[in-house]
Amino acid sequence: MELIIQNVCKSYKDVKALNNFSITMTDGVYGLLGPNGAGKTTLMRIITDNMDADSGHIFFNGKDIKQMGKDYRSILGYMPQHNAAYSSFTSKQFLSYIGSLKGMQKEDIQSQVPMLLKRVNLYENMNSKIGSFSGGMKQRIMLAQALLGDPKVIILDEPTAGLDPKERIRIRNLISGFALNRIIIIATHVVSDIEFIAKEIILLKKGSIVLHDAPDILCRMIENKVYEIYSDISMIDEISEKFEVCNIQKGIDRLAIRVLLKDNQNKECLKDYENVTLRASVEDVYLFVFDEEREKKVV
Repeated sequence: MELIIQNVCKSYKDVKALNNFSITMTDGVYGLLGPNGAGKTTLMRIITDNMDADSGHIFFNGKDIKQMGKDYRSILGYMPQHNAAYSSFTSKQFLSYIGSLKGMQKEDIQSQVPMLLKRVNLYENMNSKIGSFSGGMKQRIMLAQALLGDPKVIILDEPTAGLDPKERIRIRNLISGFALNRIIIIATHVVSDIEFIAKEIILLKKGSIVLHDAPDILCRMIENKVYEIYSDISMIDEISEKFEVCNIQKGIDRLAIRVLLKDNQNKECLKDYENVTLRASVEDVYLFVFDEEREKKVV
C-alpha cells in the first residue's frame, strides 16, 4: 500500500500553506508535527479530498485520488480535532449512522459496529448516550467511527487533545494496534503520543518539510546535545540565558534542569555545572528544530 503526495502547493492569498510538499507513505503510523500555521490542517484537508490543492497530485496505489473519486473516499477514515459525535445518539446509533453515510451495506454495519465498540472498550456502553460520556470515551467513539468500513488511509487530527494521561495512553495503544496494513497520519502537539508508535515523523514549518525520518534517526541528529544540569533555584536565570531549557524538575534539595545546547555550543560550556548526558527525545528534536532564536536552517 502506498500514498504518494507529489509537489502539492496551496496558498491563501499571499500566504503559502503548503510549498511543494512531497512524501511517500506506506503501511504504518506517521506523526505530523509543527507549530501553528505550519500547514498540517491544510495537508489533512487535501489528503481527505475536502480541499483542492493549487497544484500537485496525490496517488493511492498508483492512481490519482481525483480520478478515483468515491472509490478513494471509501478507503478513508477521518477523526477531526473537535468532537463531532451527536450527544443524543447512543454509541450504536452513532456508528450505524456514520456507516450509512459512508455507504456501507447494512450487514457490514451490523457486524462491524459491535466489533469496533469492543476494540475501543465501549461495548458495555453500546446503548448509552454519547452526551453522558467522558472526554476520553468521546475520543474513543470518534476513533471507532474513523475505522468503520476498514479504511486503508486514516487521518487523526489531535486524537488525544484534552485527555488525561491514562486516556492518552489508551488511545495511543489503540492507534498502534490498528496500524497493521493501514497508513495512519496523526497530527498532534503532544509529541510523546507518537514518539514510540510512529514509523516516521514529519516536521513541518511554513508548508515545507524541515525533516522526516524514523524517531531514532531524528534523535541521533542531536546526540550529545541534551543534558541535565543539577542546580539550586538561584541559578535558573543564568542557565536559561545560556541554554535552551526543555524541562525543570524539582527534587528534594535541588533542581534537575533538562537543557539543549545551542548550535555553537559544545560540552565545554557545561564545565561550571554538575551535569549528565541524556538520551535525546523527539520532543528535544522538536525544540531544537523550531527554536525561534535559531537562524540556522536545519536540513
